Amino acid sequence: MTSIISEKTSSDQMLKSRIDCFFTQLNLSKMLLKCNFYKESGIHCTTMLKELFSLVFYGKNLYRTLSLQSENISFKKNTAYRFLNNSRFNWEKLLQLIMTHLILLIDRLTEQNRQSVLIFDDSLFSRNRSKKVELLAKVFDHTSHKFCKGFRMLTLGWSDGNTFLPISFKLLSSTKDENVLCEAKSMDKRTLAYKRRDQARQSTLDVMLTLLRDAKDIPAKFVLFDSWFTMPKTVIRVKKEHRDVIGMIRITEKVHYQYQGQWQNVKDIYQRIKLSDSKNIIGSACIKLREDKSAPSDEFIDARIVFIKDRRSDNWLALLCTDLSVSEEEIVRIYGKRWDIEVFFKVCKSYLSLAKEYQGRSYDMQVATTSIVFLRYAMLSQEARNATDDRTLGDLFYYLREELADIKLSQSLMLLVNTLRQVLTQLPLLSQEMADEIMNTFLNAIPHPLKQKLLLCA
Repeated sequence: MTSIISEKTSSDQMLKSRIDCFFTQLNLSKMLLKCNFYKESGIHCTTMLKELFSLVFYGKNLYRTLSLQSENISFKKNTAYRFLNNSRFNWEKLLQLIMTHLILLIDRLTEQNRQSVLIFDDSLFSRNRSKKVELLAKVFDHTSHKFCKGFRMLTLGWSDGNTFLPISFKLLSSTKDENVLCEAKSMDKRTLAYKRRDQARQSTLDVMLTLLRDAKDIPAKFVLFDSWFTMPKTVIRVKKEHRDVIGMIRITEKVHYQYQGQWQNVKDIYQRIKLSDSKNIIGSACIKLREDKSAPSDEFIDARIVFIKDRRSDNWLALLCTDLSVSEEEIVRIYGKRWDIEVFFKVCKSYLSLAKEYQGRSYDMQVATTSIVFLRYAMLSQEARNATDDRTLGDLFYYLREELADIKLSQSLMLLVNTLRQVLTQLPLLSQEMADEIMNTFLNAIPHPLKQKLLLCA
């Protein structure tokens, strides 16, 4: 029993150490001040955020911890809920500052020929048991194909193929008044709280473009979409923001593209393409997109549709890319990074208590608790990166790499050969002629490429 307790204590201490290291690296106190986090008295905002952040990793929730008056938390229920319900705290800005800081650190370790991407997707933020949550709405769930009570969590993430980080999000209510189950509180239009609630009622495209503009400093060339977002109007709007798009096309007869001088749907284009010799790629077609039927021809944009085989069936899939210089294989490879955001949603809902940990009714609290969940995932992503990439150990790696680069392979081989020659000549039983004969036999037995390097070095 004693060993079990000591092991648990050691594990808790290690976890606390990693969380403290994460917060220290971010210099969180300064970031909180930039985002309007301050209190006139009482417990510091940094302490409260760190303790709320840590609960899930210790297998606890806020309600049970407060009801048991645990020593692991230094504040009472009212203090916690005032902190989470505060409408002046700019959680969106805090999340973006932290993620930008982490992305710039990781991007230094990514090769120039590997494309980093931005990924848009939405997921259900379920509040099925709630009745009086602010801006609660009936939203359509693409997974179950049913209407549920809650929000659509529109998320923008960044990935380099190894690490995924959520940059920002919006909890979208409904643009239709009849689908909104609980109205928003009246707010001063000059405040952050009003702007936050107003944006929750805007269209998905408008919110998406706002998030994309806010992420203008994030290094990424492509924006990835699934078939729900890859519509001509959306693609053209994103292209105007100086980002290229790669997305899955919806197989429908209602959307048309200009191919060989005619406006056709994707099924008709598929019938006319030239088949490829590739194993997984059926073929491709260069097309033009328009925002709507009234758009002039000079506003059309060029794109390519790549048709690929569906591994799950005998059907085919279509990917659209607005950068014609990218090869078909590269388009498929880059689009594969979109799966990172699906893993992110799964981890947040299954392990990080997204939409389950707190039972607040204000819209501000929904934003605050979601931001805390995203920060938890960011720490896990960084820890996973540190565990697999030696370059994240800091300057020590670069110093070691420079030292290793100072001596080349050919030079090291020549050093070994000269050392062997000296050892042979110093042996009392061998004459100089015998030592030279042994060395010549050894050099003749070396593979030709290595011998050439030795001759150049000599």
